[in-house]
Amino acid sequence: HVCLKLLEEDINLIGFDNINSYYETKIKNDRLKKLELKGKKNKNWKFIKGDLENIDFLLEIFNNYKPDTVIHLAAQAGVRYSIVNPKIYINSNLIGFSNVLECCRINEIKNFIYASSSSVYGGNTKLPFSENHQVNHPISLYAATKRSNEIMAHSYSHLYDIPTIGLRFFTVYG
Repeated sequence: HVCLKLLEEDINLIGFDNINSYYETKIKNDRLKKLELKGKKNKNWKFIKGDLENIDFLLEIFNNYKPDTVIHLAAQAGVRYSIVNPKIYINSNLIGFSNVLECCRINEIKNFIYASSSSVYGGNTKLPFSENHQVNHPISLYAATKRSNEIMAHSYSHLYDIPTIGLRFFTVYG
């Protein structure tokens, strides 16, 4: 939906995904078809299949396309799955995220927007949740990786003057 909206605004986009099988790949491919149709109409859509863990490939993409804004919504999602497959979360959500940050630093990105998660609130019982609540005690590996993303993004923002926005989504992917 983000891509469709930006294509409506006639913004040039590069989509990047590994099309893993965590959930139905048909859903992902159907969404890509919609974007390709919309993008062909405006000639401003490019999709690249790859893994965030491959920094050389990411750097090549950044060098070839010179983006000025990065909207990073890619991650390995799912609290329960992180319990039985922790390595996937380390690779995608920590190594992959740090690779994206590093590409943003090297290419002096003007804006970095990324997906965090409501899972970072952990065992907090005070409702409604607030950005001012302590989030130092994640109760799943998934939450720990998303909180780590927030801390890493904050550090890169501070050290390299990269404006960042982290969005703590509440189960938007199903």
